[in-house]
Amino acid sequence: MNILLLGAGGREHALAWKMAASPLIGRLICAPGNAGIAQEAECVALDLTDHGAVIAFCRANHVEFVVVGPEAPLCAGIVDDLEVAGIKAFGPTRAAARLEGSKGFTKDLCREHGIPTAAYQRFRAAAPAKAYLRERGAPIVVKADGLAAGKGVVVAQHETEAAAAIDMMFGGGLGEASGEVVIEDFLDGEEASFFALCDGNTAIPLATAQDHKRAFDGDKGPNTGGMGAYSPAPIIDAAMSARIMTEIIEPTMQAMKAIGSPYKGVLYAGLMITAAGPKLIEYNARFGDPECQVLMLRLMSDLVPALLASRDGQLKSFDLRWYADPALTVVMAAKGYPGHYARGSVIDGLDAATAIEGVEIFHAGTKAEGGRIVANGGRVLNISAVGKTVREAQERAYDAVACIRWPEGFCRHDIGWRAVGRESNKNR
Repeated sequence: MNILLLGAGGREHALAWKMAASPLIGRLICAPGNAGIAQEAECVALDLTDHGAVIAFCRANHVEFVVVGPEAPLCAGIVDDLEVAGIKAFGPTRAAARLEGSKGFTKDLCREHGIPTAAYQRFRAAAPAKAYLRERGAPIVVKADGLAAGKGVVVAQHETEAAAAIDMMFGGGLGEASGEVVIEDFLDGEEASFFALCDGNTAIPLATAQDHKRAFDGDKGPNTGGMGAYSPAPIIDAAMSARIMTEIIEPTMQAMKAIGSPYKGVLYAGLMITAAGPKLIEYNARFGDPECQVLMLRLMSDLVPALLASRDGQLKSFDLRWYADPALTVVMAAKGYPGHYARGSVIDGLDAATAIEGVEIFHAGTKAEGGRIVANGGRVLNISAVGKTVREAQERAYDAVACIRWPEGFCRHDIGWRAVGRESNKNR
């Protein structure tokens, strides 16, 4: 089978790495890819916003199945256009991808169907938003309604910070993403990421993870697209997983089917595990990044049949197997990220890093230039490792980080701190 994978990040490298091991693969092609993905697949230059060009490429190269990695093409309806052209595609339709593309849509869906989430209101102007802010007080959360590359959420500890976020968003700081703003109550608890594979009727749970959104150690600094993750999330045991499926995932599936937009693909629920139980923070319509990297390291089963079963509506009797060992990934980013950063700096030491037992390096913002690997984005590398414990995976990942010579890069040094602390307490 010839498969085209769309995307260029660490998530797509992890997917390519896992799919390349499948005996079902004939040709694996990635557009546009990166320097790491080029080790697993043929990389081609395609403009993912030009759906006609993607369809023409698929026809010319006998592509039978397209796997869409990032959210932007999904929200732009690339799955719809591929399917109309007779090409199978993995991922939700444009209407179903609204679960990520519009936070207001998702909040309204939760309200209508009793799905637990924070109280909220939607606004199209700053003045009423600030009036609501004064009424609710702080801490409070201000969100751009649309896609903002992981940077459209401000968790404000003070009203002045929230007011500044409102001004920034309505002032065009996030472009079209913040034409509407959602303000919701602050939820107290522990965040976790929950993934389900869906086929329009059936959802099956995948693995769990915990992400580290803030740029710097100690969960300080601005929000990012994710500076590291580990799997599984210790806070989600079997009983909590069952609650999440019953109270959040399955009602969402039923609600989307009822409005004529059945959900197929990966449904990624960002959750807050509160004293009262799980509550939905937001949905994403694809694998998380960097969570996908740790999920693929732990997935024992062949990924390709699972993706096909999702598209074909055949998950009812499907099962996936997972390795018990935890996995952890550390993101190395260009200095200045998530703000301004430079491109083109040379990265050395990758071979020594990958020689460490249990380590895999997934490329994100890289390209090959003159026989060397250079930085070509904000989040650049995902230094990933498995171990018998989270601590062992963490130690291996940071041993690999120490091998990499890249003065223009930085990373957090405390990825996995919460899980390592739990392990330490458990062993006392």
